[in-house]
Amino acid sequence: MAAIGFIGLGNMGAPMARNLLKAGHGLRVFDLAANAVAELTGAGAQAAASAGDAAKGAEIVITMLPAGQHSRAVYLGEAGLIAQAQKGDLLIDCSTIDVATSRDIHAAAAKGGISCLDAPVSGGVAGAAGATLTFMVGGSAEAFARAEPILRTMGKAAIHAGGPGNGQAAKICNNMILGISMIAVSEAFVLAEKLGLSDATLFEVASRASGQCWSLTSYCPVPGPVPESPANNGYRPGFTAAMMLKDLKLAEDAAKTSGAGTPLGNAATDLYERFVATGKAGTDFSGIIEWLRTAA
Repeated sequence: MAAIGFIGLGNMGAPMARNLLKAGHGLRVFDLAANAVAELTGAGAQAAASAGDAAKGAEIVITMLPAGQHSRAVYLGEAGLIAQAQKGDLLIDCSTIDVATSRDIHAAAAKGGISCLDAPVSGGVAGAAGATLTFMVGGSAEAFARAEPILRTMGKAAIHAGGPGNGQAAKICNNMILGISMIAVSEAFVLAEKLGLSDATLFEVASRASGQCWSLTSYCPVPGPVPESPANNGYRPGFTAAMMLKDLKLAEDAAKTSGAGTPLGNAATDLYERFVATGKAGTDFSGIIEWLRTAA
C-alpha cells in the first residue's frame, strides 16, 4: 500500500480519496474547507496543515483542484508541492486545467527530478463515488506505469495519452464533443416535440440509427428513456453546466492558441454561456434542453 497525499476534497476529490482509503492506502489530506477534511479524517485519513504539508512523507501526491490558477499556485508556489517534493516522488494532477499550465508544471517538476502526470477525469460525481472514472493521462510511460494501479483504484480505466499536457488535451477535446452532442440531441428532442413526435419514439429511432451517441443513450436529456439520467431527477447535476462551460472555454482557448478551427465548439460555448447566465450554473449540463425550448 502507498503513502498518498491528497489535496482538494470537493465534489470529485472527496469520493476519490474515500476510494483510496477503502483500498487500504495511507492518506494525508488537505482542503481549504475544514469540514471536508474532517469528513475524510473521520474515515481514517490524516489531516495536513497545508498543501505542502500533505506531501510530507508521501510517495505519491494527488490533486483535484478547480482551475489552472489553483494548480499553478499549489504546484509552483514557493512552498508548493514541487518545492516540497523529493526526487522519486510522483505528483498527479487530476484537475481539468489549461494545457499550458499543465506543461509548465511538468517542466518545473522535471527540473527537480520529480515525476509528474496530468490525469484529468471523465465520469462526474457518480463516477468518482463508484470508482468508475476514466483517467486521461499525460506524462512519461514510466510514471504512468507507476500510477496506473493507483488510478484504477479510483476508476475503471486509465489511458496514457502521451507526453506532458496530453491528458488535458484529451479531456478538453472529449468534452467539446460532449458539449456539442448534448446540444444536438437536445435540439432534436425540442424539434420532435414541436412536430408531434413523442420523446419515446425519437429515442427508440435515434438510439438504433445513425443519431446514436452517448448524450442520447447514456445521458438522455428528457425524462423517461434513460432512468439514470439527471433528466429524471430534476436535472440534479452529475456534471454542472458551469463545469461544461469551463471545459468548453478551455477548448476554445486551446483552439485559438493552436490555430485550430472549431466553429461548433465556439457555438456550444456561446450557448452554454447564455444558459449559465440565466442562473443555471449549478444545473446539470443536460438541462440546457429546457433553455433551448424557449430560446427560439
